[in-house]
Amino acid sequence: MSSPTNSVPYGVQILQKIADKFPRLTRIVDRENLYKYSVLILTFITYAAYHASRKPISVVKIVLYQNCSEVTTPAPINNTDPDWCNWAPFNAEHHNALFGTLDSAFLFSYGIAMFFSGIIAERVNIRIFLTIGMLLSGTACSMFGLAHYYNIHSMWYFIGVQIFGGICQTTGWPGVVTAMGNWFGKGNRGFIFGIWNSHTSIGNIIGTLLASLYVESNWGLSFIVPGIFIISSGILIYLFLVVHPSDINSDSHLNEKVQNGHKALERNGIRRQSPHRDYNVPEENEILKGSSEEDEVKEKTEGSPILSHLNGSPKKAVGFIGAIKIPGVIEFSMCLFFAKLVSYTFLYWLPNYIKYSSTYSPSQSADLSTLFDVGGIFGGIAAGIFSDMFGKSACTCAVMLFLAIPSLYAYNLLSSVSLIVNIALLVVAGGLVNGPYALITTAVSAELGTHSSLKGNSKALSTVTSIIDGTGSIGAAVGPLLAAYISDLFDWTSVFYMLMGSNVLAILLLTRLVKRELQNVD
Repeated sequence: MSSPTNSVPYGVQILQKIADKFPRLTRIVDRENLYKYSVLILTFITYAAYHASRKPISVVKIVLYQNCSEVTTPAPINNTDPDWCNWAPFNAEHHNALFGTLDSAFLFSYGIAMFFSGIIAERVNIRIFLTIGMLLSGTACSMFGLAHYYNIHSMWYFIGVQIFGGICQTTGWPGVVTAMGNWFGKGNRGFIFGIWNSHTSIGNIIGTLLASLYVESNWGLSFIVPGIFIISSGILIYLFLVVHPSDINSDSHLNEKVQNGHKALERNGIRRQSPHRDYNVPEENEILKGSSEEDEVKEKTEGSPILSHLNGSPKKAVGFIGAIKIPGVIEFSMCLFFAKLVSYTFLYWLPNYIKYSSTYSPSQSADLSTLFDVGGIFGGIAAGIFSDMFGKSACTCAVMLFLAIPSLYAYNLLSSVSLIVNIALLVVAGGLVNGPYALITTAVSAELGTHSSLKGNSKALSTVTSIIDGTGSIGAAVGPLLAAYISDLFDWTSVFYMLMGSNVLAILLLTRLVKRELQNVD
């Protein structure tokens, strides 16, 4: 059992001591709401940092292999070698296949490890879990960039770094969803999660912009700077993230009862024997004994699973088999397989496609690709609002996936017409592609993790989240790999046909759930 001292982060303890010196301010500020919204902000920053560290590879691909005759030759370089501007081993004829291998090394390791990460997250200190994951993820990202400085050209080195990074990144999603679920209940869940889930798109934008700053001058920094960003964010999480309301309730409510107990003891001539903090002395345990509220608080630590504070008694965590038996988990997991296949193909290949289909420079292509993520922000929020309004998550996803098909076709056909047309189509496609992805990984996962079939046992959401997101991540690994080989063997138009076909399959997988929702079957 963790003591409150261990549960409350050091940074928060310092802020509490400072706040105690200003009692008037403390009475004005609602501490619980302050902690609640600090969790919203901190988890937002956390996952934005995770995604920012994933994005550099999609930007740097543009310069690892390019047409050197179109590149301005730096003065000191003898450009008699037609391949002088490329980085081995990516200067091979089928370079896209090599890039696809790198993407898949990261995403397959991420997808497989995710199934285990959620189970681990149910049982450990979430704040430490996230901190370690962020420090290691930042290290992995920086290691890729160090290849530029140490002149590393081994494909096995790059694959190893990608596998290591993929495993480390699995700490993020179960951790932040668990922390959010501990603080935010079911009311307006789709809207809240829709706004919160924009961290994915914001992180992609930050990662792209940071990488594009250095991509043409020093691509190593395109990885190292986002790596430093996620490491810094990890330190912030360690110092300030309060994972569960019981962590601060134990520090306030319990402490108040302890103080009252001391006064009662002193009135009877009994003096305190321990110099330690109030909630650690033996007498205080006697004072609090028999109080169901305090016993419940003491039993809960920041390793408690998502939404466990909504139930009166601790229950055993739901296992993998039990989680996949929850109605809707398999359907939404397979739908997310195809939804993330499309989304991650854009994530890893959009800057390269823009460069290929236009006359923009590598940095301009990278910057323009961020408009897809801008659309994703609005798409995620819209999906959450519609889901809240109508209570039909499967229908919302199916409609957006259907509308995404003509938007993808139009982007491939018309993106080269003008910059304005390109921007408009990118925003629309981004919203329709990322909306269902955002809804399934947040509000839908939260709903399934507290499904009525669990009979009040809420200790399932990290596991459910890991199953859904893990399955989706396998699709995310398949998409960029298929795009790499299809673009090498055929052309980019064939890649867009593959993406449209994936959307059709995602819709078909939701058919049964859509029918149930339209019939108002719970």
